[in-house]
Amino acid sequence: MKSEFITIQGGKFLMGSNATEKFRKRDEIQHTVTVHSFLMASCEVTQEEYEALMQVNPSGFQGENLPVETVSWYDTINYCNKRSIQEGLNPAYIIEGTYVQWDKKSNGYRLPTEAEWEYACRAGTKFPYYTGYILNTNQANFDRKIRKTTPVGSYPPNPWGLYDIYGNVWDWCWDWYGVYSTTTQTDPSGASEGSQRCWRGGSWGSTSQVMRSAFRGYSLPNLKFNYLGFRVVRSSFS
Repeated sequence: MKSEFITIQGGKFLMGSNATEKFRKRDEIQHTVTVHSFLMASCEVTQEEYEALMQVNPSGFQGENLPVETVSWYDTINYCNKRSIQEGLNPAYIIEGTYVQWDKKSNGYRLPTEAEWEYACRAGTKFPYYTGYILNTNQANFDRKIRKTTPVGSYPPNPWGLYDIYGNVWDWCWDWYGVYSTTTQTDPSGASEGSQRCWRGGSWGSTSQVMRSAFRGYSLPNLKFNYLGFRVVRSSFS
């Protein structure tokens, strides 16, 4: 399946989870967030896309149309910049070793922020999942039912046309992991510093508890596992 870019119209939403949500974690403090419009890939980056650009396929489960996995956060940042350059766009990241700065005026490819990811995932819903209070294994690849990744787009998309926003592989995000602000935010991009980067959405091996729209995964940015992949976004300046 070929990924397309979906225009995610900006808006306001409640980020995090309601205090009564089942399996809620303490770091999911609910707060009001406004995000501006942006473009998000309908599918996670595939192995075919990644290998064509990076000349390597690190994935544990091999297949052209499977999502690329076993990629570190640094790998995804380098992919974004290289793809931007190839397509004549301004790279989103200034990279100096392990120091990465985001040029927010760039029109190039980048990772979503946690706020952008959750806003796009929810697609206007306020339930634990965009499917309501329950997510089953006919709606996403999770809970080790298949025990490996599946071709992108194998399951129904969310209401905004995004595939595998739950399951298959976790999506790396830009943000350092940190405590949410409790005040109203506009286009938040995470903590100003930290040691771990965030990932969202669950994977083929995840339980339903961590597939919730508000759940926050995180790890050191050099971590590589067969449940970690990514999807790309671009800023919209129209």
